[in-house]
Amino acid sequence: MWTYHNPVRIRFGAGAFGELGRLIAGRRYMLVTYSEPLFQELARKLGEASGAPVLVIDDVKPNPDRADLAVQCQRVSELEAPPELVVAVGGGSVIDTAKVIAAARGSFGPVWDVLISRGQGADRLNPLPIIAVPTTAGTGSEVTSWATVWDGAGGKKYSLAAHALHPVHAVLDPDLTLSCPKGLTISTALDALSHALESIWNRNANPVSALYAVAAAREILEVLPALSRNLSDRDLRSRMLRAAMFSGLAFSNTKTAIAHSMSYPVTLRYGTAHGVACSFTLPMVLRSVIGINSECDAALARIFGSNLEEGAARLQGFLEELGVSTRPADHGVGRDEWRAIVEEAVLGERGQNFIGSKEGLLAQID
Repeated sequence: MWTYHNPVRIRFGAGAFGELGRLIAGRRYMLVTYSEPLFQELARKLGEASGAPVLVIDDVKPNPDRADLAVQCQRVSELEAPPELVVAVGGGSVIDTAKVIAAARGSFGPVWDVLISRGQGADRLNPLPIIAVPTTAGTGSEVTSWATVWDGAGGKKYSLAAHALHPVHAVLDPDLTLSCPKGLTISTALDALSHALESIWNRNANPVSALYAVAAAREILEVLPALSRNLSDRDLRSRMLRAAMFSGLAFSNTKTAIAHSMSYPVTLRYGTAHGVACSFTLPMVLRSVIGINSECDAALARIFGSNLEEGAARLQGFLEELGVSTRPADHGVGRDEWRAIVEEAVLGERGQNFIGSKEGLLAQID
């Protein structure tokens, strides 16, 4: 038996950002975004439509760290009247930050307790409603119920997961991605590709998640090379944003798996962009799962063709043409360290979602 559920109301299309005022509907809202001029202009437009936010958090950094989140949550507690709604306008780090702030309601302590206890007490959190407006095509966070929190000092990564963290609304306006630079466009799209494939070689996969994953992966493989050469193409931007959303809808029910589990130490130790860290291993993982599960093979064949060994080679070529090496050494990781990362990743929370084995992965190294 399987189930699929996703409660997020999705609005997609050019100009969808203009719907935000109606969705806020006069409520006191706080805005989580970036400080760059593009986002300040979006904040200005939002203020004209909905009134000024009661608080703006615009010092969001990539890979939200617990130390910064604690300070940001404290600002909410200092308000005379608390917000009724959190609006997130930005990439995955902004949306994840907004989810943590919504769950904390001014006090990061209880959220941290949930994180270090690996989810115990998450059902007692009562997050503020969230409207998520992604400005990159890759995160999928606008349709998921979790947020990634990093502990740079402790060298660890945590995931805050609670059904109530699903945004109430996801507003996807492809025009908001037009200014995304080439490097970020590629890395976020590769994150979406990883989400799609990770939801296939996953113990929690189901027919609905597989449909979304196959559609997303096929589209990303077709669109991304062309988009990387023509960043101003609105049709390609729209297709990429839609594919990333499909990836989000796929892994919103499965979570990620081994490629993500292997990526976290690479990002923490070497600063590798998340989308690159979780995608350079995809050909290796694909080769390791061939023949393990007929449903997985069938889904992968709908993406790569019936010869999955050749499909893995094409995937490797696809990544390398985009400037992403599939060799761990090119990302700063030595052979012995890489073996240790793989062995530890299989035991991690995301690694346990993987249908393959440690032995199968290590065989790809040897």
